[in-house]
Amino acid sequence: MPNDTEVTMFVLIGFTDRLELKVILFLLFLAVYLFTLVGNLGLVVLVVVDSRLHTPMYHFLSVLSFLDACYSSVVTPKMLVNFLAENKTISFPGCVVQMLLFVTFGTTECFLLAAMAYDRYVAICNPLLYTAVMSPQVYVPLIIGSYIAGLSNAIIHTAATFSLSFCASNVIRHIFCDIPPLLAISCSDTHINELLLFIFVSSIEILSILIVLFSYGFILAAILRIRSAEGRKKVFSTCGSHMTGVAIYHGTILFMYLRPSSSYSLSHDMVVSVFYTIVIPMLNPIIYSLRNKDVKEAIKKVLEKTWFTHNISFPCFK
Repeated sequence: MPNDTEVTMFVLIGFTDRLELKVILFLLFLAVYLFTLVGNLGLVVLVVVDSRLHTPMYHFLSVLSFLDACYSSVVTPKMLVNFLAENKTISFPGCVVQMLLFVTFGTTECFLLAAMAYDRYVAICNPLLYTAVMSPQVYVPLIIGSYIAGLSNAIIHTAATFSLSFCASNVIRHIFCDIPPLLAISCSDTHINELLLFIFVSSIEILSILIVLFSYGFILAAILRIRSAEGRKKVFSTCGSHMTGVAIYHGTILFMYLRPSSSYSLSHDMVVSVFYTIVIPMLNPIIYSLRNKDVKEAIKKVLEKTWFTHNISFPCFK
């Protein structure tokens, strides 16, 4: 088709057109989003204000929490607006920015989870050298490098996707501007884009998962050398939260992006997308906080400083 017929905006059709369902979903996802912001940003503030949490592990955790808050904010506000608005369009530049930020934060989280696994390896296998090995000269470049890798990956995929022509349809059968649904409506040949997506996603997943597996392989060997049952329980408690977060996040990424295009399904993929963009960022503060004694103590300390805690006890933190 001629260039002057190419789209200048897209339509995000979302889950449903039924009003009663849209209201219910709006209220549900609004509650999830508010909980995500409060949980993740609250954890960031907690790490900043409590000196006991000024260690590499909690610096990584605070960066992960900030990342999750940003990650969810890229997708959720526009989705909430679309539940109640009749006009569900997003401009072409808006779609570009949404994809760029979404891929940046998603990729950064992959590398950050790998860096956190390495941090746990050093803490458990070399506890006497932990402070020296995981100094700011080490963990700060790891965090910055994760963001640089995420942004680089996002620029490549965003440029490749929006270099295609979108002249046949501007209706995205999704809740945000993700790569697969945009490739599905392009009137250009997308084989190169699909190959590029497969190569980059598989490479990032293999690298980050291998780092996690090697780190926890050494950790497991160290655990088996611990004779004390209490010591083993403490190590498992420390690492179990991280392994849970890694398994959930990488599992959904692998299901979403490393499949043949013929298996693409609107309903299934939207549910999976909601899970790793909205639900997982909500779960991470719970996964990493409620099983962590230091974080619970820090929460209790902050709550006790507020005016309404003088006559209230908090048995859940005991």
